[in-house]
Amino acid sequence: MARRGGSADLPLHGGRVPPWLGERMARLGAVMAEAIVHHYGRDELLRRLAHPFWFQSFGAVMGMDWHSSGITTSVIGALKRGLAPLSGELGIHVCGGRGRQSRKTPGELAAIGDRTGLDGAGLARTSRLVAKVDSAAVQDGFGLYLHGFIVTDDGNWVVVQQGMNEALKQARRYHWSSEGLTSFVDAPHAAIEGRGAGEIVNLADTRAAASRDRQLDLLRDLGPDRIVRELAVIEARPAAAQPMLPHLVLPGHHDVRPGDVMIRRLHGTLAAAAELGPVDFPELLLVPGVGARTARSLAMVAEVIHGAPCRFADPARFSLAHGGKDRHPYPVPTKVYDRTIAVMKAAVSSAKLGNEEKLGAIRRLDAESRRLEREATGPSLPAFVAEERQRSHDYRGRSVLGWEPPPGVAKAG
Repeated sequence: MARRGGSADLPLHGGRVPPWLGERMARLGAVMAEAIVHHYGRDELLRRLAHPFWFQSFGAVMGMDWHSSGITTSVIGALKRGLAPLSGELGIHVCGGRGRQSRKTPGELAAIGDRTGLDGAGLARTSRLVAKVDSAAVQDGFGLYLHGFIVTDDGNWVVVQQGMNEALKQARRYHWSSEGLTSFVDAPHAAIEGRGAGEIVNLADTRAAASRDRQLDLLRDLGPDRIVRELAVIEARPAAAQPMLPHLVLPGHHDVRPGDVMIRRLHGTLAAAAELGPVDFPELLLVPGVGARTARSLAMVAEVIHGAPCRFADPARFSLAHGGKDRHPYPVPTKVYDRTIAVMKAAVSSAKLGNEEKLGAIRRLDAESRRLEREATGPSLPAFVAEERQRSHDYRGRSVLGWEPPPGVAKAG
């Protein structure tokens, strides 16, 4: 049985992803998806996308604002663009999106059905049902504005959709998975994340089965006058406490603070990059300029590809791979980002031809990071961020404010 997996606060952020970052996100997201499918299969990629902590970490490692609701839109958009040319090869199709794009989902699913032989009409009906459950059956104060539907050639799917509460300036993301789903109205969610906005009416909860049946009885047998009297009786009863769900709290502050990062894991990544980066990557992957800094980003990418669910409790840590578009924790190091993509593409391309050595080197970085984190030491988070900012110009740092100037030169504007 699919189940609700947790909750998290997602601050609402305005603005758009700049084209220079969006294009990189599409390329990195696609090649990471390819690596996951190569190692673990399509269904595992769906399981990752249905996991809210992993989803947030995936967006953070791609350079989006690590804590914001905008990760949902940007990740769905990046995967849709990046995987479209690979849909025939991988058998993975990404539909929907934000606003008007979300309303195109049924038509996109019908077209996929025509191409692949899947039941496009049935998938379109599923898309509508999922949206209806989270907009009508779950009344929690968040109005839906984004709907992403990812389906494989096997007919398995994941839905990620998001609602907003403008008064609270908060968003809530809902994760659905077809794996084990037996009912659309009986605890169907893989996960829900977002801040509570008061008392929630969730008619999709398994505990609401009697309520759903009783509502139909009331409409059929009693009529509106009796319903009003029944409601008065219900409102006079004390409310039962609802159990708390595990949840990821994403704060409102933009900067990455020590409390947002598991520092021992960061130190393990730094140590692995220093030990293996100069040895494995220039000689093995033959990408010019790959050293410890790129190896550090690759180690974080490798963790997103290979890590267990417990590794993603601190999504802020993954923003240390490629920074953030709003200069938090530091500007996006585009030179490093491009080398990361180049290494990943070379490794995946070689693996398709039967040479696993390059992808194996990336996997070793993840394994070494986990081994070393038990004993590695390193700089504090503020010192680490300060060093990255100091070197941002060398890494061709860029943000929505433009290119980073050399140290000591004031930034224009």
